[in-house]
Amino acid sequence: MKERTQELEKKLNYSFHDPSLLITALTHSSYANEHRKEKPVNNERLEFLGDAVLETVSSEYLYHLHPDKGEGWLSKTRASMVCEPSLAKCARDLKLPEYLRLGKGEEQMGGRDRDSLISDAVEALIGAVFLDGGFEEAKKLIYRFVLMDLKEEDLFDDKKTYLQELLNETEQSVQYKLLKEEGPPHEKVFTMMALVDGVPMGSGSGRTKKAAAQKAAEDTIKIIRGKQETATDVPEIDRSTGL
Repeated sequence: MKERTQELEKKLNYSFHDPSLLITALTHSSYANEHRKEKPVNNERLEFLGDAVLETVSSEYLYHLHPDKGEGWLSKTRASMVCEPSLAKCARDLKLPEYLRLGKGEEQMGGRDRDSLISDAVEALIGAVFLDGGFEEAKKLIYRFVLMDLKEEDLFDDKKTYLQELLNETEQSVQYKLLKEEGPPHEKVFTMMALVDGVPMGSGSGRTKKAAAQKAAEDTIKIIRGKQETATDVPEIDRSTGL
């Protein structure tokens, strides 16, 4: 494990004074539950801490970068930058999933490629650096591997808002219905469905109802686009938004 953590430290360009913090950041609860005799500590508390540090740093970043933008735009953009899919992308770019300690069950279920799990690991890593080296070191890590790594077009757009704007053109409305929720309390997975004027359309799953609804909206947009692009009497949708 020592060689692996040292390899990751080189990628991060940061050496831990307390290596146990890095190991904790890489330890999922499933591993801790399966190795109780070793008494490993899982990364959930570090994730909580890292989430707060990430929000502070990303808020400061946007505040100075966009002095002409209001609170609403800043909040929406920050949410896009630090959302689950964006952090999961950063985790994969860093190859962080390769270093995680997972339980056998979680491994078999594909946890190493699950957005919610690997995005949590990014936040835990930020929390670990914050405790080990302080705010400035955590800030450097966030700038290097989160903020600078995300291009504007990679941000997780507000699909729900875009879908409603799309439906407003035909005076239709959308509602979201919870189809199911699965998993233990600390690892819930919600599945939502979008209904357009009561008709079931797209669906999506996520760790929160909000994330699941966003994915359901995204799926519905794809369905609507497909119908528009195959209908000869309907002009092609304006793609200037990049969606």
